[in-house]
Amino acid sequence: MNAVRLRAIGCAVVSALLLLGSASAQLAPNQTQGFGRDQLLTFTYGQNFSCVTGPFDDLDHNGLIAAIDPDEFQTPHCVVAFNPATTPTGEPASKVKKLWVIAPFFETNPSEPAFTPELGEALKQLFGFIPDAFKLHPGVAVQCPEPGPPTTSHTGAPGTCTMHTSKIDLGPALAALGKVPPGTQVIVPTLNHSHVIDESLETDPIWWQIVSVLVTDPAAWPSRDGRTGITSLEKLRQAQANGQARPDSPTNFFLFFGSRKHEHH
Repeated sequence: MNAVRLRAIGCAVVSALLLLGSASAQLAPNQTQGFGRDQLLTFTYGQNFSCVTGPFDDLDHNGLIAAIDPDEFQTPHCVVAFNPATTPTGEPASKVKKLWVIAPFFETNPSEPAFTPELGEALKQLFGFIPDAFKLHPGVAVQCPEPGPPTTSHTGAPGTCTMHTSKIDLGPALAALGKVPPGTQVIVPTLNHSHVIDESLETDPIWWQIVSVLVTDPAAWPSRDGRTGITSLEKLRQAQANGQARPDSPTNFFLFFGSRKHEHH
């Protein structure tokens, strides 16, 4: 066997070992997956979340605007169905890119419990069932909480996700559905969810405004590898038009991350 062929075989072996190592690589603790234009993406978070409160907002509904209410800032007020005027950097919220957070608002296994028994009872009273968004072990793949090995190095606890808030206020969203009176706070753990952006190429780390969408049909839910389901804004809009997902709900919740295409092996 000549030297040229030996070198070719050696290069092939090295390439195979490198691919094997890449295939087993996990996301870092400050990373999650997301979808963008039918691509599986990796999000890398550079700092913690921000939930913006304006000086004239009253997100705790105590009758005092934030500018004269120190209690307003003792816990984050991350609110669904509330559109802030500005971003964490002070620019208009209308000018920043959006991150659509999709949550499974259907139940695949009635015997699977909610995050807590109290939350489960409240959800049954409100909706007649416990959505997978609030299940300890949802019946569909979600990108948050972090699923753990082999995808991520860390397994997230229910109601959490890296650099995300751990509590959100669904009060305005539930009030819009007629489920609670206006001005009611409904604080719940962060829902099980996945991410969609309208990008497929690399993006620098920036602030993204979260837009919440409840997916009501399991047939529209994206598979873990992104081969089926809602994996783009276009497919999300189609699901909404088909009655498989509810309309967009703006939030005052922002995440800071950059994205890149996830390498399949």
